[in-house]
Amino acid sequence: MFQREIYIQRRERLRGKIKSGLLLFLGNDESPMNYAANTYRFRQDSTFLYYFGLSEAGLAGIIDVDENRDILFGYEYSLEDIIWMGPQKSLQEKGDQAGVKITYEQNKLREFIQNAVKKGRTVHLLPPYREEHVSRIQVLFDADKEKVKQLISEELIRTIVDQRSVKSSEEIEQVERAHALTYQMHVKAMQMAKPGIYEYEIAGVIEGLALAQGGSLAFPSIVSIHGETLHNPFHGNVLNEGDMLLNDCGAETEMGYASDITRTFPVSGKFSPRQKEIYEIVLKAQIEAINAIKPGIKYLEVHMLASKLIAQGLSELHLMRGDIEQAVQDGAHALFFPHGLGHMLGLDVHDMENLGEDYVGYDEQTQRSEQFGLAYLRLAKTLQPGYVLTVEPGIYFIPQLINQWADDKKFEQFINYDLIEKYKDLGGIRIEDDVLVTDTGNKVVGTPIPKLISEVEEVCQS
Repeated sequence: MFQREIYIQRRERLRGKIKSGLLLFLGNDESPMNYAANTYRFRQDSTFLYYFGLSEAGLAGIIDVDENRDILFGYEYSLEDIIWMGPQKSLQEKGDQAGVKITYEQNKLREFIQNAVKKGRTVHLLPPYREEHVSRIQVLFDADKEKVKQLISEELIRTIVDQRSVKSSEEIEQVERAHALTYQMHVKAMQMAKPGIYEYEIAGVIEGLALAQGGSLAFPSIVSIHGETLHNPFHGNVLNEGDMLLNDCGAETEMGYASDITRTFPVSGKFSPRQKEIYEIVLKAQIEAINAIKPGIKYLEVHMLASKLIAQGLSELHLMRGDIEQAVQDGAHALFFPHGLGHMLGLDVHDMENLGEDYVGYDEQTQRSEQFGLAYLRLAKTLQPGYVLTVEPGIYFIPQLINQWADDKKFEQFINYDLIEKYKDLGGIRIEDDVLVTDTGNKVVGTPIPKLISEVEEVCQS
């Protein structure tokens, strides 16, 4: 945890932005894998972590705007619990850690909520992303699922997004710690990638690096020779000469802050000429996109810059043709680059996405497009100092998508389908870094992870 004063200040700032009512934050509970006592690794709700800092199951917090007080609900563990769990802090001691003076046992929460509702007080809720939260809210409010939807507070969502988007110096330090672990994971993956190795051997080792140093995974690692599948959790392929391995992984610190990095590298230790020419296009787009990041620019503009650079590079290889500006405007480049340039990063790898992607990545001046590819852009709004985000352009050759577009003769004026046939087995290349928006421009987070062709080949051959 940070110092308790940080959580007190965060709650005070939030309280000052909400007009009135109670703000209810449900912490997460344990989730069984196959029976109640055998659980998945516990991960606390990120918004609860942000305001209360306590990373354990069975907690809930209330910020009372009108009466200027905070309340923590939780369990007082019995001797029988302690036999299995070891010594436990009292609920009041946990409250002290978070700077909360008032504590009640968890079974008092429903009564507290019911009394507030009877008095006509507004209770602000965030959208539940776990079914257990939906059920719990139904019990607390005597509500059905439709009523639960009506209880969600847009005012609270927008205020929290505004507050959490700008990272403090303490938070940035945590992201840098996560990146330091992620650096080791990526270098080790490059060193291990040899013909005959299975993807799961690499995935197991790099995930172990994070665990062995007190961290965990920010998300399930993507370690795949089939980089054309954007989110590929399968690790069962054997690496062969001529393959490229796409490694999209990130560590999470003990306090929940994430890193998210992607590198694509040759299994043989050296890119083939065809792999190299595509890689260089992605690398140029990524570097130029990072250089364009600064306060006041819309991330949509940065995405479009990367898209144009990708289309221009592909046109130089004769895979695209015609008016490139028009091709990008119409979305023809999305055959090769069908996702957004990046997303916010922080306590979640897709920061605050559970609150609603449009609240996090868009604003009144920036509306989401319905165009294929561009519709998947998670972050488009104007950037501010303190934002931490990912920059991850890619080029992918997805046989099924290529076949469908070719059959439909889609964008034939911009796409050379005959030549693409020679690239359909290339897979996908993505390069991703984490970037902090500063007062004057940007800073790439952490020690640079090799991404220039010469650097990557040197590590792969070491």
